[in-house]
Amino acid sequence: MKAARICKEIGLKLTPQRMAILDYLEGNTSHPSAEEVYAAVSKRFPAISVATVYNTLASLRDRGCLLELTIDPSKKRYDPDTRPHHHLICTSCKRVADIEFKYDLSVPEGLRMGYEITGNHIEFYGLCPECKKPRRSGARR
Repeated sequence: MKAARICKEIGLKLTPQRMAILDYLEGNTSHPSAEEVYAAVSKRFPAISVATVYNTLASLRDRGCLLELTIDPSKKRYDPDTRPHHHLICTSCKRVADIEFKYDLSVPEGLRMGYEITGNHIEFYGLCPECKKPRRSGARR
């Protein structure tokens, strides 16, 4: 995604801070939290506020340019990949990885309770390769 094009398409005022946030998110597969976005962008723009980061992320989410993940109850994570996909989540370090596969899960009409189903998302939990490694006694991670 090109920052200027995205801002223009979704009607956001183009500011250097917003461009930096979009540049940081472009191709980012780490599913960063708002705090991580702020830490990265504030290196380039020390005067940027946390509120600007939160407001920009909310605007991008509301306009469908960003997925908000509530995988970790202590903080929301953001995914710039809005294509349908699923996630692998490490139960130890909370690392999140994308996984793409077709999984046709449909809810029979009789079980929908009046809901109009607009999408689905599957989360798989386990240990990432790093957390699976045996710990050496006395070693810290």
